[in-house]
Amino acid sequence: MSDFIIVIPARYKSKRLLGKPLIQIKGIPMIIRTYNQCKKVVDPSKILVATDDKRIFNLCKKNNINTMMTSNKCLTGTDRVAEVAKKVKKKFYINVQGDEPICNPADIKRIISVAKKYPKLVINGFTEIKNKNMFYSPHIPKVIFRNNGNLIFMSRAPIPTNKKNSFIKAWRQVCIYSFPYNSLKIFSNLKKKTPLEKIEDLELNRFVEIGHEVKMIKMSNKSIAVDTKSDLKKVRKLIK
Repeated sequence: MSDFIIVIPARYKSKRLLGKPLIQIKGIPMIIRTYNQCKKVVDPSKILVATDDKRIFNLCKKNNINTMMTSNKCLTGTDRVAEVAKKVKKKFYINVQGDEPICNPADIKRIISVAKKYPKLVINGFTEIKNKNMFYSPHIPKVIFRNNGNLIFMSRAPIPTNKKNSFIKAWRQVCIYSFPYNSLKIFSNLKKKTPLEKIEDLELNRFVEIGHEVKMIKMSNKSIAVDTKSDLKKVRKLIK
């Protein structure tokens, strides 16, 4: 059993941006751009796209990308990675979201390095929020963590804040993760979302709610998760 594989979850029916993985960005579909960023770090044999849609599956096959069909009933992207883990056994799984077309290869490299050191820990990235718009946006997951770096809570709300609801200092999630095989198994054994996970629609809260530690590591601020048309516009501007 080798150490790891990068899994890119990609579903078609995004509520905020339908058909997101297939959207063209300067002539290249988003899922291909995300794959190309991963390919800058590891050999293509260590990358797998996990999807529930034949259109995405066929595009990947056409471009010689390893891909696997997964259930259209997966609760989250992490559940999709867990489904891959049932068929492809590794020590840990690097999850790079399919809507991260400009994710920083250095961040992927960093999380792989930390995961090799702590292969039994769930690991996620964070970076500092630099402006008010990000802080107050419900599309940006904010994170708070203990002194040891472990996650306390993740929220779409502007946290941490004060009585005046002011933006002072805050951090956002970077959507690159590492999941140990056993952690994915425990996570996916729950057949419905936990209460806080369901309210926030942020799956790492499931780990927190069941008492599973999530180690947060600092990453760059170069990534933009494409959740909305506004995000798509930003990414198109940044890609030359």
